[in-house]
Amino acid sequence: MIWLYRALFLPLLLIASPYYLWRMRRRGGYGENFTHRFGGTDPLPPKSSAKKRIWLQAVSVGEMLAIGPLLEALQRDGDKEVYLTTTTSTGYQLAKERYGALTIGIGYFPLDFWAFSERAWWRVKPDLCILMEGERWPEHVHQAASHGVPVLSVNARLSDRSFRRSVRFAFLLTPLSRGITRILCASRRDEQRFKTLGFPPEILQTTGNLKLDVDIPLLSADELRQLRKDLGLGEGLVLLGSSTWPGEEEALVEALKLARAKGQRVSLLLVPRHAERREELRSLLQASGLTFHIRSEGPVTGIVDVAVGDTTGELRKFTQLADLAFIGKSLPPHDGGQTPVEAALLGKPAIHGPHMTNFREIIRTLTEFEAVRKVETAGQLVHVTVELLQDEIQRAELIDAARLWTAGNRGATERTLAVIRELLQK
Repeated sequence: MIWLYRALFLPLLLIASPYYLWRMRRRGGYGENFTHRFGGTDPLPPKSSAKKRIWLQAVSVGEMLAIGPLLEALQRDGDKEVYLTTTTSTGYQLAKERYGALTIGIGYFPLDFWAFSERAWWRVKPDLCILMEGERWPEHVHQAASHGVPVLSVNARLSDRSFRRSVRFAFLLTPLSRGITRILCASRRDEQRFKTLGFPPEILQTTGNLKLDVDIPLLSADELRQLRKDLGLGEGLVLLGSSTWPGEEEALVEALKLARAKGQRVSLLLVPRHAERREELRSLLQASGLTFHIRSEGPVTGIVDVAVGDTTGELRKFTQLADLAFIGKSLPPHDGGQTPVEAALLGKPAIHGPHMTNFREIIRTLTEFEAVRKVETAGQLVHVTVELLQDEIQRAELIDAARLWTAGNRGATERTLAVIRELLQK
C-alpha cells in the first residue's frame, strides 16, 4: 500500500501546489527555512547514549500551546531531548518564541514523500515519534517502522468530517496508519471511532485532552490595565469575538450597537482566526461608523469602540479581558468551531454557534455543566449576547459552571507522560 501512496503523492502534490502556494503567500512567513520541507533540517547536536531523542510534530497554535507542559516535564526527566516540527508559519514562530530552551531544534515537517522523509529521518535519528491530534502521515509512519522506532499518536481525535471521510476510505487509510504503535485518544468518543475504523483495541487508550491541562499565565491587575489601555478599550464590559470568521464579526458589531442602545457600557474586542483578514475587518468597521484600532499598528491613543487583535499568540491575554466571549467558526455557514478551552479554563462566560463539530466532546461536557450557551443563528447570537451583557447573575452562573468543569478535567499530561516513558524503556 505504501508504494501506491508514493506513486500518487507527487502527482497530487503538483495538482494541489498552486492553491497551497497561494495560501502560503497570502499568510506569509513561509520563506524561512523552506528547505526543511524537503528534509533539509538544520544540524542537530550529536546523539548521546544518555538521552533518548523524541521527534514531536504539532501543527496549529492550539496544539503548540498544548504541548508546553509536556515539553517541560520531558526536560525535567533529564534523559530525554525533543526535536520539534510544525507545518504552519504561525506554529513555527510560536514554537521559536516559546520552546527554544526546551528543545534541541525547531523546524518545518518535511513533505510526506519518500525521498524528503527519509532524508529528514537520517538527520534526526529519533528514538520515538510523537504525532499530535490528527497528524498521521503514511510515509513518516513507514519510515518509523523501517528504523524500528515506535510512533505515538497523542491527543488523537477524529472530527465528524474526518471520521466520515476516514470511514469512506478506510480500506486505504487504515493500512497506511497501521505502523502507529499506540494511539492516546482525547475522548472515549474518539477511541470508539478509531475502533470503528479497524484500529486494534489493544493500541488504543483514552488519556484525555492535553489542551485541558494547560496552565495559562495570568496577567496582573496592572498588566490587564495596560493591555486594556493599549487596545483602546474604555470602562465597562468587554465582549470578545474569539477566533472569528467572516459573517460572525457583523453579528457581534450589531450586538455591540444594540447593547449600547439599551444603555450598556461595553466595548468589542475582535480576534479574527486569520490575521491577514485585518483589511477586511477594517472595511467592515469603517462602514459601521464605529471607532476602532488594529493591534498590529501599535498602542492606540484614546478610547475606541472596537479593538482588533490581529496578532499571533495573544488570544489568552485578550480572553482575560473578556466579560463575555463568542467562540468563532461556529455560526452557519461555517463548521468545526474554534477552541472553547481557553475561555472555559479562564472562567469566562461563553456563547457558541451550532457547528462545533471539531470540539464535540468538549462542548458536550461543557453543556452538561451548563457552562456555555448555544445559539443557532446570527440573529439569536445578537439577542443572547445582549441578554447576557445585561444580566450579571447569568454571567456569574456560567463562570461558576466553567470553573467546576475545569476542576474535573485535568490529568491528561501525566497519563501521556507515563506512556512515553514506557515506550522509551523498551
